[in-house]
Amino acid sequence: MEYREFYNGIKIPILGYGVYQIPEFETAKSAVLAALKAGYRLIDTAQGYMNEKAGSGIH
Repeated sequence: MEYREFYNGIKIPILGYGVYQIPEFETAKSAVLAALKAGYRLIDTAQGYMNEKAGSGIH
């Protein structure tokens, strides 16, 4: 996985997985888990998507 480094030394993957149009909680949760299993480490969620709970707290 390639990363970019911020001015403060924090690194972020250059490729992420978004859940913008996955409104159903279990579907979004399954998608996030599959993305993590595939190696994604940047998961794009937002309160405006109304599904950010599905992407948070998964370790």
